[in-house]
Amino acid sequence: MTTSTIHDIGYRHYDGRRLGRAYVLRSQYVHNLRAAFGLGRPARAKVMPFLLSAVMLLPAAASVAILGFTKEPNALIRYAAYAYTMQVVVAIFLATQAPVIASRELRFHSVPLYFSRPVGHLDFVLAKFGAFVTALFILLAVPVTLLYVGALVTRPDKMKPVMEVVEGENGEMVTGRVQKPDSLVEHTLHYFGGLAGCLLFALVLAAIGLVIAAFTTRRGLGVAAVIAVYMISSTIVVIVQGIAETEANNFTVSGWAGLFSPFNLVDIVQVRLLGAQLTAPAAPSGVVGGLAALAVCAALVAGSIAVLYRRFRKAGLS
Repeated sequence: MTTSTIHDIGYRHYDGRRLGRAYVLRSQYVHNLRAAFGLGRPARAKVMPFLLSAVMLLPAAASVAILGFTKEPNALIRYAAYAYTMQVVVAIFLATQAPVIASRELRFHSVPLYFSRPVGHLDFVLAKFGAFVTALFILLAVPVTLLYVGALVTRPDKMKPVMEVVEGENGEMVTGRVQKPDSLVEHTLHYFGGLAGCLLFALVLAAIGLVIAAFTTRRGLGVAAVIAVYMISSTIVVIVQGIAETEANNFTVSGWAGLFSPFNLVDIVQVRLLGAQLTAPAAPSGVVGGLAALAVCAALVAGSIAVLYRRFRKAGLS
């Protein structure tokens, strides 16, 4: 007959305060936001995000310096145009950091460990998505804020008036009336409109980047895939717009083609719904075009969250 022995190895019930779902969600959000900038990781993980952040600031600083010397309002980069102008740098940040947020747990098969604790699948996805949106918004909003502060320091009320460039009936850019420097209220409204555009850029780009990265568990493939999607979509849209304008003289088709490129898509919303000047080559006319572009943005965000939910839920069961 064998005998059994019970060993007390020191496990005890947790009698402390339960912090709940909000604490878990906040902890995951902060962890992913820090990871987007390489904080809490080796030094090599910080090089790319901080280098790209510095590059994003350089044109803003140069624009403010030129404005201070010349006092010309058009020397300052427009707030709504900054993300579109710097889209290559933004795309590199998106491609390099999206795999850090979306694919590390998938690559190391650690997703089931998260879901072995009381962590909701949707909370897990929302924390990652919210953190990456915040990282992209910081990348875009900081230089725009630098432009705003720099313009205030240079006293825009003392600047010289310049000729305003406006959009013609057929979509072409023509010289219009004399543009006077904006008042402080108008200047601030333009700034907040630029911040709204930065937030929309962050939402759309995060949605696209995280979905692509979640299906490419190797970081190198994820970087290449995000860059490829950005380049292919932008190139196809440029070709279609060029053919529509030069061969068929059809500015309507050229404007609607912008819905298929993320940077053109958000610029359409800024132009038609937020009152910004056109930065992309073309945009659909009227408020209808802006509402259609906004609907596409909303569909991209909602669809990406749904896809990420299914992806991580499936990975958590494996």
